[in-house]
Amino acid sequence: MFMEESRVLDEAQVTGHRVRSTDVLVVLLLLVVAARFLLPGAFDAPVVQAWSTVFVAVCLQALPFLVLGVLLSAAISTLVPASFFARALPRRPALAVPVAGAAGLVLPGCECASVPVAGSLVRRGITPAAALAFLLSAPAINPVVLVATAVAFPDAPAVVVARFVASLAVALVMGWLWTAFGRGEWLRLPTRHEHPPGDGRAAAFLGVVQHDLVHAGGFLVVGGLTAAALNVLVPRAWLDALAAEPVLAVLVLAALAVLLAICSEADAFVAAGLTSFSLTARLAFLVVGPAVDVKLVALQAGTFRSRFAVRFAPVTFGVAVASASLVGWWLL
Repeated sequence: MFMEESRVLDEAQVTGHRVRSTDVLVVLLLLVVAARFLLPGAFDAPVVQAWSTVFVAVCLQALPFLVLGVLLSAAISTLVPASFFARALPRRPALAVPVAGAAGLVLPGCECASVPVAGSLVRRGITPAAALAFLLSAPAINPVVLVATAVAFPDAPAVVVARFVASLAVALVMGWLWTAFGRGEWLRLPTRHEHPPGDGRAAAFLGVVQHDLVHAGGFLVVGGLTAAALNVLVPRAWLDALAAEPVLAVLVLAALAVLLAICSEADAFVAAGLTSFSLTARLAFLVVGPAVDVKLVALQAGTFRSRFAVRFAPVTFGVAVASASLVGWWLL
C-alpha cells in the first residue's frame, strides 16, 4: 500500500534520529507530577495560572483541527495509489512542478508523511522536482491547515491568503530550482525495505491515525508550552524589543519554527498567541515550519541521504523566509 511503504521508510530509516513525541509527553507528565508533590503551592501562583490558561487555550483550539487533519491525511494516504500521480503529472519537470504543488491543496498530508511519500514517488519514476514540490505543498496549503489558520486569525483573514500564496511559492521555487540546478547524485534513495502484507485498508488507516496523532500531539504540546512561556514568563520588554525590529522579528520566529517542529494543522494557534510580533513575522513562522524543521531534516536525511538534506534544508529555509517577507509586505 502507498502509505504502508511510507510508514516503513519513516520507522526503519529515521528511528534514532529524532525525539519521539511519546517521550516528550512522558517526560512532561513526570515533571508535572513531581512538581505537584515537591512544590504544591507553586501551582496557585498567578503566573502559573496565567501560563496554564494560555497553554490549555492553545491546545484545545488546535486539537480538533489536528484530529481532522490526521483523519483526512490517513484516509487519502491509504486510498490514493502512487500510480495516480504518474497519470496526473505532465512528463516535463517544469510543468509537473506546479501541478504537483497544486495537488497539495486537495491531497493533504502531515509533514511526517510527506517526506517518505515523496521518496516513494521518486522510486516510481516521478521527477524529483515534482515530488519535492508536493513534499513542501501538501502540509502547508491543504484545506485543514487553511481553515485552522482562518479560525486562529479571525480578525486577519489576509493571513490565510498570505500563507497560501507564500507556501505555494516556496514549493514551486524549490521545485524549479531543483529542475535547474539539482544533481542526481545528491538524491540517493536507500535500498527499499520490503514489508509483509498488511491486514487490509481498515488496519492501515487505523495504524496511520494512531501513529500520526500521537506523534503530532506531542509536538503540539511542546508548541503550546513554548507559546505560553513566551507570553507569560518572558518579560514583555524583551518581546517588544524583538518585535520592534522587523528583520530580527522575522528571523527569530523563523528559527523558532525550525526548532519547535509543530504540526501544520496546529501551528496557526501557536502563532496567533505570539501577539507581540507583527503579522509578517508570524507569517514567517507559518511558512517556514511546514517546509523545514528539525524533524523534517532528520526525515530527509534518512530518506534521501544527508548529502541531499544539507543542501535542500538551508535553501528551503532561505526561500521560505524570503517568500514570507515579500508576501507579508505585499498583503499584510
